[in-house]
Amino acid sequence: QVKLVESGGGLVQVGGSLRLSCAVSGSFFSINAMRWYRQALQNERELVAELTSGSTTTYADSVKGRFTISRDNAKNTVYLQMNSLKPDDTAVYYCNVVHTTTRSGPSVLYNSWGQGTQVTVSS
Repeated sequence: QVKLVESGGGLVQVGGSLRLSCAVSGSFFSINAMRWYRQALQNERELVAELTSGSTTTYADSVKGRFTISRDNAKNTVYLQMNSLKPDDTAVYYCNVVHTTTRSGPSVLYNSWGQGTQVTVSS
């Protein structure tokens, strides 16, 4: 069982900053990619940022230059630093991890999700 616990969401004014954290625990063998998604009301869930095991980062066009994804390997934690926040950034943010497990070995990939954390940007 792999567990993801997110924190750091909240209410912030336009132009402000927040840092989201996602701590990964449980019986995973390796982490292949760590991602942040978001879902606003009446919208589909969208990929915001990705960090692969090879340290490649990918960002949605709407957040490039404002958001930064990073990882602390010692803490098995992924972060999303969000700067210059806009009202359109208001959403529930979800952490997602693609990983293998000790039980299934390196050839089987799993997708695990956090419970989500609300980010609200007020104008």
